[in-house]
Amino acid sequence: TITVEDNVAPNAICQNVTVQLDNTGNGSTTAAAVNNGSTDACGIQSLTLSQTAFVCAEVGANTEVLTVTDVNGNSSTCSTTITVEDNVAPVAICQNITVQLDVNGSATITASQVNNASTDACGIAGLALNTTTFTCANINSNTVILTVTDVNGNSSTCAATVTIEDNVAPVAICQSV
Repeated sequence: TITVEDNVAPNAICQNVTVQLDNTGNGSTTAAAVNNGSTDACGIQSLTLSQTAFVCAEVGANTEVLTVTDVNGNSSTCSTTITVEDNVAPVAICQNITVQLDVNGSATITASQVNNASTDACGIAGLALNTTTFTCANINSNTVILTVTDVNGNSSTCAATVTIEDNVAPVAICQSV
């Protein structure tokens, strides 16, 4: 009786892969995408990757393991780098506001006053306005630009109208003559 055995593990060959997150902050890859021509004389039965789904918290380099199993149950592994990227800009949403000048004829606004629930799946790092201070010279409508930047450096803008009003009555000062 001759028993033929296959005790030789397959040759696992990996390649690095980049995963782009979508607008919901999710991305994925497959074992087949990481496989770079793994071989086995008797044939490969399966490829499995230690992690295939990625989220915002995993932006950057992630080391994962590809397991290659042949038709006779032998397996081997290789390591790969899955680079997760967030290239989706936040959704900038503005709202128009009306601001009253103070007794000195000035007004200051903040980006949060113009922001109207801007969103990003991975989180917003900052809000900035191109103009924040106004004077009597700005009475009526003024266009401002809100820049929304996410935690991975992507940004987008929207425009809002800031209406400046002067509702402070003048101070009448009389003198006797």
